[in-house]
Amino acid sequence: MTSRIVLLHATPVAMAPIHSAFTDLWPEAELVNLLDDGLTIDRAKTPGLTAELTDRFVRLGEYAHDMQAAAILVTCSAFGPAIDRLAAELSIPVLKPNEAMFREALNSGKNIGMLATFGPAVETMTAEFEEFVAQAGSEARLTTVLVADAIDLLRKGDRESHNRLVADRAHELAHCDVIMLAHFSTSNAAEAVRSRVSIPVLTAPHAAVSLIKATVNHCGEEK
Repeated sequence: MTSRIVLLHATPVAMAPIHSAFTDLWPEAELVNLLDDGLTIDRAKTPGLTAELTDRFVRLGEYAHDMQAAAILVTCSAFGPAIDRLAAELSIPVLKPNEAMFREALNSGKNIGMLATFGPAVETMTAEFEEFVAQAGSEARLTTVLVADAIDLLRKGDRESHNRLVADRAHELAHCDVIMLAHFSTSNAAEAVRSRVSIPVLTAPHAAVSLIKATVNHCGEEK
């Protein structure tokens, strides 16, 4: 039976990277997209994740559940606490965008670098990373470089300039054991970043698809 996976998007620039990853790793999955880019627009206007934004995010996830989803994969990294609440309320797997990439990063060393382009996501991602490290009993530490102007260029369709700006900052993390590209959209710059450093560069979409496929298959075996 084909598994329906609902992709919950808060920005359209995350859509192409995750679809590409599914094509590569799980083409049989039935993908349904739910997009509310107002979530990201409004998140950028607030210093923290508000109760109103959390409620809006959870309602979108509940709608995804009503579509008979086997699982939900969130593609925006700025809503960590809201994802936690949604996962606690639903009976199906709800995956954060970066937990699979975090696992891979810890397997690469203790000095982890991260290139980010959306400032409001850095705080929640850092908290998620620190929580993940604590649960794993690791001593890994995170160094983040924010490329603040890149995501606006990508939203305007200028992928080449986005990739160049992100790659231009990669040398600041060359001392790390591994570099994570923070957002699904940042994976567009993967090859450009890899051309600038000699350490592994991880992207979230492929890691996320591998994890959600394994999770859904495991749930199916248990039924």
